[in-house]
Amino acid sequence: MPTSSASTTDPARPATGGVQSLERAFDLLERMADAGGEVGLSELSASSGLPLPTIHRLMRTLVACGYVRQQPNRRYALGPRLIRLGESASRLLGTWARPHLARLVEETGETANMALLDGDEIVYVAQVPSKHSMRMFTEVGRRVLPHSTGVGKALLAHFPPEEVRALLNRTGMPAATEKTITTPDGFLTALEEVRRQGYAVDDNEQEIGVRCLAVSVPDSPTAAAISISGPAGRVTEAETDTIVPLLQQVAAELSETLLSSGVNGNGG
Repeated sequence: MPTSSASTTDPARPATGGVQSLERAFDLLERMADAGGEVGLSELSASSGLPLPTIHRLMRTLVACGYVRQQPNRRYALGPRLIRLGESASRLLGTWARPHLARLVEETGETANMALLDGDEIVYVAQVPSKHSMRMFTEVGRRVLPHSTGVGKALLAHFPPEEVRALLNRTGMPAATEKTITTPDGFLTALEEVRRQGYAVDDNEQEIGVRCLAVSVPDSPTAAAISISGPAGRVTEAETDTIVPLLQQVAAELSETLLSSGVNGNGG
């Protein structure tokens, strides 16, 4: 699974080029996100190596600012003010992605999308439509379950199998079409194929007559994937050998754009 910069921070090493308390505060927020959004102080101390008094002081400040809230059970959860930051960041990701998606449309002729994993769902954050009169259209902001989409497969291929099973257990695996994968074992087998091939396919699984090819964006600050989708008669097996290397190249270039925008940090 993609990991945050929290996993590479050394609490014993003084901060360089920044304010140490600020770096530690963001490190704690990332550790909370990695833990599912709610943790106890002892858990944060164990994972970060920071002493409890330091963590308590930082958490008090984050609570006062609204970025963390203290639960009735005394544990700490990510706060509502982070939602606004996250929504704004998602919109910016879409803005940075659109020129890259436009290149995909120009070279493949098909609709290009960017999607993120938000909780247990896939959310589309950017799209550039095909110029064909018969084209695929997915509304930006639309949410779907990952098991029936190419972008969902591309993203979940990087997660440990036990986490994928837990997600599928929470969401269920309803059939969007007769070709949708509806069993955890079948889906995990499909993810093995994604890792082997380096790309994911939605072959009439979300909508009959539609085929989608997708790849993850390497080193994205949050789990992200790009895809092209079109009528199955145009996005054929024969076209896959041409489209996939282009998708992978554009994903790498998008990753570089995010790095140069300063949004990647040290994440992987």
